[in-house]
This record gives sequence, C-alpha cells and structure tokens, in this order.
Amino acid sequence: MSHLPAGAPAPVADPLSAHPLFGPLGRFGQRVRLADRDRPWVLDTAVVAVAFVLFCVPDLVRGGGAGPFHGDGDGPHEHRIVFTHLPLPAVLALQIGLVLPLLWRRRRPAASFAAIMAVFVLQWSLGAALRADAALFVALYSLALHGSLRKLAWACGATAGALVLVAVELSSGVSLGDALFFLFSAATAAVALGIAVRIRRAQLAGLRERAARLEIERDQRSRLAAATERTKVAREMHDIIGHNLSVIVTLADGGAYAAQASPERGREALLLIGETSRQALGELRRMLGVLRDQGERGAEFTPQPGIADIDGLCARTRAAGPRIVYTAAGELEHLDRGVQLMAYRIVQEALTNTLRHAGPDTRAHVSVSAEAGRLRIRVRDDGPPGDAAPPTRPGTEGHGLAGMRERAALYGGTVTAGPGPGAGWTVEAVLDLTPDPTGGPT
Repeated sequence: MSHLPAGAPAPVADPLSAHPLFGPLGRFGQRVRLADRDRPWVLDTAVVAVAFVLFCVPDLVRGGGAGPFHGDGDGPHEHRIVFTHLPLPAVLALQIGLVLPLLWRRRRPAASFAAIMAVFVLQWSLGAALRADAALFVALYSLALHGSLRKLAWACGATAGALVLVAVELSSGVSLGDALFFLFSAATAAVALGIAVRIRRAQLAGLRERAARLEIERDQRSRLAAATERTKVAREMHDIIGHNLSVIVTLADGGAYAAQASPERGREALLLIGETSRQALGELRRMLGVLRDQGERGAEFTPQPGIADIDGLCARTRAAGPRIVYTAAGELEHLDRGVQLMAYRIVQEALTNTLRHAGPDTRAHVSVSAEAGRLRIRVRDDGPPGDAAPPTRPGTEGHGLAGMRERAALYGGTVTAGPGPGAGWTVEAVLDLTPDPTGGPT
C-alpha cells in the first residue's frame, strides 16, 4: 500500500475512467487499432460506406440534391434560396467524386483533399447543394492528421476561398457574415481536431519510445553491473589464489628437495603449506560470503585484510624462501578500509610476481608510507641470483598488473612497474588520499 506524505492532497480519480462504459470502449478501440494495423483498407472502405449512407442516400431518395431553403423573414418566400436541381446521374457522379477519394485519405491525404476540393468547387459552380459536401471537412481533418503542415496551409487557403463561394451562394437567404461564421467554424473544427489527434499520437509515440529506451538502458545497466561484479570477483580470485598457490608451489618444491636430506625441513614445509592453504581458504570464504549475503549475515565474516595484515603476508611469503624486509611509515591504521584492502592486494600481487619470476632466493624490499595526502607503495626485488641483466617478466602486462592499475585508478592513483636499479624489478603505486568533494574517491 502506498503512503502519501503528510499534508499532501489525495489524488482525484478521473471520473471518465471510472465510468462503466470506459473499459469496454477502450477495449473496442484497442481491437479496432489492431485490426486496422493488419488490414487498413477495411477501415478506409468502412468510412466511405458510412459517408455514402449518411450523406448520399438521402439526396438520392429525394431525387436530385437538396431542395429550396427558406431563411428568416416575414413572408414565406422573402428569403428563399433555390438550388439547381440536377439529374440523378449527375448527382450520383458528384457524390462519387466527393466520397470515393476518402479511400486514400490516409495514404495520400493531399491528393484526396485536392480531388474532393475540385468536385466541391464544380458542384457549387453549378449551383447545386449536396449533403456529401461534408466529405470536404473529413478530407481537411485527414490532411491535418496525416499530411505535411506546409500542404495543410495551402489547403486551408483553398478551403477559405471555396467557402467564400458557398457563402455568396447562400447570401440570398442568410447573411454573408453568418454563413462565413458557420462554414469557417466547421473548417476550423476539422483542422483543430486533426492537429489535436496528431499531437496526441506523437506524444504517445514519444512515450512508447522513451519506455523502450529506458528498458534498453535498464538492461544495459544490469549487464554492466554484472560485468563489473564479475571483473571484481575475478580480480579478487586472482589475487587470493594466484599469490597463495605461488607460495604453496614454492614450498612444495622446496619441501620435496629438503625431505631427502632433512626430514624435519620437509615437515616444516608441509606445515607452512597447510597454514597458507587455510589462509587462502579463509579469504575465499570471506569474499564469497560477502557476495552471497549483502545484508546482516555479511557482518558475521571476518573483515577483509588491510595494511596491518601486510606484515603477516610478508611472513608467509618469506616462508617460501625470499628474504623480505617490510617498512611502514605514517598513520596507516586510520586509512579507509577500501584503501587498506587495495594496498594489501597491490603488495600481494607484487610479491606473487617476485616469487614467480625472481625465485625463492631473491631479496625484496616492501615499503608503505602515507604522507602529504598520498599513500605510496613500493615493492622492489633484487632479481634471481646471478642475473646481471634486468629481467624480463612475461605476463606483467596481464591480469595482475592490470588489476593493480584498476585498483589504483579508483583512488586517482597510478601504478608503474619495470626494471629497477640493478638486476631487480620494481612496482610502485601512488594513491591519492585527498577526500573528493562529491563524496567518492578522487
């Protein structure tokens, strides 16, 4: 049930829509529109048939046009208008000329109006009056509804001239002003009705187009949101699984080599593999749990890792062999949780590449510092032992580096990666911590 704001007036129902005939008439009109869309010639033929029955048959029954007209006056014949009495074949020919062009009033409205206008002028030039003259106003309405506005202006001028001719013929029984007022009112009503219906149809077409466009935009936004979510999940999975599997593989290789010479070292490697696997499994559970439960249940899961967890990340990576030195500077614990997670993932991905490409015998330096509204993350390794030339690292332009750059771009930051001084490799990220006036990251 919808609730109105306090003090807001209650909506007034349209009395027309509440009428019992409104629903059946609306459904009938809908069926007529659907039938007309499939077979438009049926409606055109029906209009001609109705016009012939209403306007042509009475004149044919009377035997040749309208009779004499008596205007207002004291004597019975003081204001008498006498029209020309035409033979029945001539009346029928004029009626056909007036009514038959209505067949193409929607497809060729200008041609239909021109044909009817020509017959109309010819008829009144002969001094005859026919009820079928109403077809002129139907043609004028159709031209206003379906034709071009430029042709409508010419048609209105021609109609005004023809109606002046009619008013002059009627001036012996009706004053010229009264005749012009009546005739011009009928013509104006036909044009106004046609333009009103045309505007209404254009508005409905615009609303339908807008509704279709909004539906398309809604589907596009849904697909874009789904693609964004998939990218986010893929990036998190890459960071979690890629790093931990690299550590596990390195520990497994080292443990298998050490098991022969020192079983104790092999047992230690297995323990480290188990600890790293549990850490990866825990991160996966937290991520998937937040994705499944966005409500209250999401609070039951441990928060995502932050800058405080980088020390543990370095310790787990250090267990796989690399000698890692970690330094932190600035007030890092007060940073936004999103920034801390981003910093953690960047360091995780950089150490994963170090372990994968430089090997377990390298030395790495990790530094995270916050100063002057910027968070600077730097991971530099010394490269493989004995490697004199700067190493090339295939895949650095793949998902890992692209993911780091996407994360940094969310906070107006940049990520650079390349050979460092000597034989090592350096990854450096700079994030902007300045608050955005719009409420989001800069």
